[in-house]
Amino acid sequence: MTTSHLPHRSTLPDVAFDAAAAARPLDWVGMANIALPLRIASADGGAIQVAASVDVSVDLRDANARGIHMSRMYLQLQNAFASESLTPAGLRRVLQGLVDGQGGISSAARVVLRYEQLLLRPALASQNAGWKRYPVEIDARLIDGHLQLGLRFSVEYSSTCPASAALSRQLNAERFAADFAAVHPLSTAVVSDWLASERGLAATPHAQRSRADVRVELRPAFDELPLTALIDAIEQALGTPVQTAVKREDEQAFARLNAENLMFCEDAARRVAAALARDPRIERFDAQVSHFESLHAHDAVARVTGEGARD
Repeated sequence: MTTSHLPHRSTLPDVAFDAAAAARPLDWVGMANIALPLRIASADGGAIQVAASVDVSVDLRDANARGIHMSRMYLQLQNAFASESLTPAGLRRVLQGLVDGQGGISSAARVVLRYEQLLLRPALASQNAGWKRYPVEIDARLIDGHLQLGLRFSVEYSSTCPASAALSRQLNAERFAADFAAVHPLSTAVVSDWLASERGLAATPHAQRSRADVRVELRPAFDELPLTALIDAIEQALGTPVQTAVKREDEQAFARLNAENLMFCEDAARRVAAALARDPRIERFDAQVSHFESLHAHDAVARVTGEGARD
């Protein structure tokens, strides 16, 4: 068949305009796990680009509309977060654009962005530093013209059991009493040498890597997303954040921090809550701490909710 005999191609069919069966409005319709570039603020005041996984959706308020303009929404997102650092104002503009792009069949929009924040952390005692990653999720919704911002992140830390520490101290005291029952008088040098020897440690308390999973609902009046500030506040409250670069002097400093911050999961949850409750940028929070026990085959967990500070 020659090209002159090919049938004429008419406008492509679009079944999205067909009548909807069992017509009713839908809460959210969209796409999940879209790969997108995302610009976020860096520690030096600039910005860096990271890879993000993004969910996007709008409501379908028109009960008779069969579907949303999904490809249009996808194309709107392609460069939405690549040209400027992520801010509440920028999120609002993107969400409003998603609503406007639906031609009147939607009134609300939502994006969920997941990525890993890298922060350079100094060592405790040496002059070294290392990068630490924090999983982050931002849930932004524009409903009836009001921006709702949810921020989720995780912080890893070390937890040393207070009960195990007390039991270890008792064994250490009993060994000391047994080893020096007949030694009189005792000199500081003798005791110091004994404490530094293997005999000076009859037992050690159990400790484990632990994690605080935090979700906050932010008050949208702030110009920036306070992710780094919130991570810093949680790590300072817990006192034993997991380290990056570690020399012997750093490891010793970390051991000291653990001894100064003995924590049940209940203690850790209260510390996290106290830090979040002081922050005026937070409307409400929900946090769970998990201690991945080295003593048990199960985890110890505690959860706490609350509100941020009021002016």
